[in-house]
Amino acid sequence: MFIDRNSRPTDIPEPPTPDDVARAFAVPLLTLIEQDSLEEASIGTTSQTQTVTRTQERRLVMASATISYTLWRNPADRDDPANLAELSETMRASLDREPERPLPEWMHRTRERMRYPSLWEAVRTTHIIDASAVAWYTPVNALVEHVNYVVMNTFREERVRGRLPGELLGRVTEKAVEHGIPISIDGTDVPGMRIDTDPHVLGLGADLGDRILSVVIARDSLPFVDLALTTRRAPAHD
Repeated sequence: MFIDRNSRPTDIPEPPTPDDVARAFAVPLLTLIEQDSLEEASIGTTSQTQTVTRTQERRLVMASATISYTLWRNPADRDDPANLAELSETMRASLDREPERPLPEWMHRTRERMRYPSLWEAVRTTHIIDASAVAWYTPVNALVEHVNYVVMNTFREERVRGRLPGELLGRVTEKAVEHGIPISIDGTDVPGMRIDTDPHVLGLGADLGDRILSVVIARDSLPFVDLALTTRRAPAHD
């Protein structure tokens, strides 16, 4: 999203929420089941288009939505320091300072969430609109890409070499994918996939026909997370 640096922060619109995206997405989204240790924090969307040769129009061929979560290690006491993320002194001091300019409420919420660990871009729902246009994008490919993307962006110090964007060390490949792994969705086990070879994250995925599911969770967060999933209902407009 382009942001005019001369604009006031209070003029910047709030990004779409998970509810907003769930209402607009062409297929039902998936999310981790409701649990005390997790709270949906944000959602990101991407899409891929293709040019129609005859008309030169762009048409949508694939879209995805990815949910991030705030993690509570001790949800019974949210003031417990165990819930805090490991931040640099510089980052913590920045969050403790009052903003130099007035911020909208959604930015204050975002700043506050930065104090706590997150499952960044953890659960992705991909909708293939035209399979012939993206034949290369298989469920296996989707899981491998998701794992490498999360590692590249959240374990940069440990796994990335060189200037931005850098080179990911120990990139996983399709050879790492195990098949026939049961994954619980809406209370029923479905045949899925797993990548359990990366030292920093666990990856899960499933081909659901109209959707591809991929899940990537940091290993140090796994003791606090139930990996069962559910269809995320799209709430009605207020």
